[in-house]
Amino acid sequence: MLPMVTGFINYGQQIVRAARYIGQSFMITLSHTNRLPVTIQYPYEKLITSEHFRGRIHFEFDKCIACEVCVRVCPIDLPVVDWKLETDIRKKRLLNYSIDFGICIFCGNCVEYCPTNCLSMTEEYELSTYDLIGDYTILTIMNSTQIKKATGKLLDSRTITDY
Repeated sequence: MLPMVTGFINYGQQIVRAARYIGQSFMITLSHTNRLPVTIQYPYEKLITSEHFRGRIHFEFDKCIACEVCVRVCPIDLPVVDWKLETDIRKKRLLNYSIDFGICIFCGNCVEYCPTNCLSMTEEYELSTYDLIGDYTILTIMNSTQIKKATGKLLDSRTITDY
């Protein structure tokens, strides 16, 4: 008879412990009912990005001196810099600069180490598109004569976000 009594006592203790755990979880659930929702309705409401957010990379063609520091500090050697040495003035002339944002990890090393500050990070984070015509994952910057041939017009400001 003694083992049966200790079995009932253990069973009663387990019931009390289970009721206590259920009560604690219910109290936690009730405490969350008075809080404001954290989620936002994304397509209709936009997040406010922080000051040091690393979004799309902005490139200014006129400031670049084709030093290729961005290529050397990139962990995946992503930026492609095409340049031509002008022998009469003994300087490099930038012909083409491109970054594939489908591969870029947005680490910000290229922006941090650029000596002329021609690269900067924007707050833009929506890089996907619905169609292939407006696909901006691969942005190529050409010199003005190539742009004129491709589009039929000469652009005033040659920055990466204008394309």
